[in-house]
Amino acid sequence: SVGGSDNVDAGVFAPFDYVARGHIHRPQNCGAVRIRYCGTPLKYSFSEVEHKKSATLVTLGKKGDISLDTIPLSPMREMYRLYGSFDELLGKGKDNDALREAFVQITLTDEDEVPDALAILRAFYHNIMELRYDNTRTRNIGKEVGAVDVKNRSPLELVGEFYSYRNGREMSEEESTIVRSLIEEIWEDGE
Repeated sequence: SVGGSDNVDAGVFAPFDYVARGHIHRPQNCGAVRIRYCGTPLKYSFSEVEHKKSATLVTLGKKGDISLDTIPLSPMREMYRLYGSFDELLGKGKDNDALREAFVQITLTDEDEVPDALAILRAFYHNIMELRYDNTRTRNIGKEVGAVDVKNRSPLELVGEFYSYRNGREMSEEESTIVRSLIEEIWEDGE
């Protein structure tokens, strides 16, 4: 329901042959075919990707005689949600004219962030509206973790635990070496 519209009894509209209630998301009747939301003419959100947009043509005849026709509307640019690895989506976009000009939301499943992913993908998907990741790291964001005893842990252990929490994996030997050298440099400068 929208606002308090669900609190308005359909009987209030009994004297009217047709009631146009506005254009909330999808076309829908409200208690009777003659009481209707026509639906928005365009998709305004990725939550509407599956919606079929239309216009409602109402023909009024003699009192109480109405006919409704739904006229499909085709947007200049369609809207899609794309999900997969960077390489999969790069391949899908290379020769697909429909996707090239569409409004797209892309969700990459790669575990590591791809450098300049947005710029590279824009060469094939000109109207990327949103780029997101769905991987171990992003699924862990927002999960609560217990308190950590920081007094009995080394800085390297603490950074390692934080890294593991944020990325869903342990630091590599190379990453660990870099962090260790940064910690040593910080401790030296602090003395």
